[in-house]
Amino acid sequence: MLQTTPGGRLAEDLARIEEIAARPAATARELAANLNELYAATYELCLDRYELDTLLHSAPEIAQAIFAMRLRLRSQIADWHARGFLTRPGERALRNALRIARYVTDMMGEINIRYAQLGPNEKTLRGFSGRSFNTFVNPKFETGEDIDFRTGDLLLMRGMAHNSAAIARIGDVDSQFSHLAMIYTDANGKHWVVEALIETGSVINPLSETLHHGLGRCIVFRHRDPELAARAAAMIYQTIAKSHQKRNGHIWYDFSMELEGNKELFCSKLVREAFRLGSENKVALPTFMTRFDMRNRDFVDRIGVTARETFAPADIEMEPDFDVVAEWQDYRVTSRLRLQDLLMDQLFHWMETHDYRFEEDFPIRLIGWMGQMSGQLSTRAKQLIADVVPTVPPNMTRSAIKAVAMLHRTAEPLLDELQALERRRIDRTGRPLHPREVYDFLETKRESSNGAIGYLATAR
Repeated sequence: MLQTTPGGRLAEDLARIEEIAARPAATARELAANLNELYAATYELCLDRYELDTLLHSAPEIAQAIFAMRLRLRSQIADWHARGFLTRPGERALRNALRIARYVTDMMGEINIRYAQLGPNEKTLRGFSGRSFNTFVNPKFETGEDIDFRTGDLLLMRGMAHNSAAIARIGDVDSQFSHLAMIYTDANGKHWVVEALIETGSVINPLSETLHHGLGRCIVFRHRDPELAARAAAMIYQTIAKSHQKRNGHIWYDFSMELEGNKELFCSKLVREAFRLGSENKVALPTFMTRFDMRNRDFVDRIGVTARETFAPADIEMEPDFDVVAEWQDYRVTSRLRLQDLLMDQLFHWMETHDYRFEEDFPIRLIGWMGQMSGQLSTRAKQLIADVVPTVPPNMTRSAIKAVAMLHRTAEPLLDELQALERRRIDRTGRPLHPREVYDFLETKRESSNGAIGYLATAR
């Protein structure tokens, strides 16, 4: 049991969460009930109930304990799956429990650094640099040194842009990640990242460049069969390298999110293709798919998604044959990422529940036309989309360009308001906003908006 001083109530609440997480289940229904209870108990951890000195003193210990709890939950996936316990309700409940526990870890990290944030000209930290509170290592892979990346390792990442938050939230289960990539280590020991990016398609970049490239959070996953992982990495590296040598052979980003075919690849489809090649078609990721079964498909249709189910980046967290090696986050930006997530939750909730849809105006139509025709966005378009799609790929439709611009223009002012609200909350109480407060604020905004928020509007 985690001990804290002097706030016994915090210790009791955390012990209750640990007890629920350790509770055995005899049926699929019982497992889903336990995990739903775990989610609810973690969600109800309101930091206002605890002494600030206790939180400041105990933050690193709490964060480490919650990471350990998440590892224990993940370690049971293979057994639960083999016993048929991870039905759709159980799967969803486990994803939700892992997600809400990660938010608690983030808040502890933010408290520990006294809510420091990036300065105007500062960049996020290099991922997994040094051994600090930013990095949690699975004891199974602990060496006391920096992370030992291996060929075939996977990187599950989250960037800073609104489209990253949207990618993490558009399926039937919310997540905190938007990109998946594979590491390949060449004969000289240099690490490369093989990945599919919206702007440039399938590419190979140095690992050091990826870890310096504005990450907010990242997890390293490792397959339990190192020979399979090594073959998969080598074969996808060779496939993408050869595609760059052929005229008209470049593999562009697959906006459809369909799993069949390999002429175009999205990020996690590239990883799927790697393990398909490395296993001679014996391994087909993912075990648990993300579904696009929403009633209102306005946004996903606009960006070109035709799939009804797919391999979303965060689905790798549910894979029975992969271990978490380490997890890293920059606590100066996790608050922004969390607010982005909660904001996207509400935007997509409004689309589904209140039938909100995007409505274009002339500037947005102009952005779509200029972006598709020129391949480079205009200055005004860059202001609307910020750094989301600075270079428009040739296969990105006008509809997708406009959808990304409208999402950014709708979300950015709301995020600014949420960040200001949280800063006032921290100045007043020393604690961040609870997700409930974020949802309440956004719902109040919607109710007073007369049916239109940014580019989202109800039918009139």
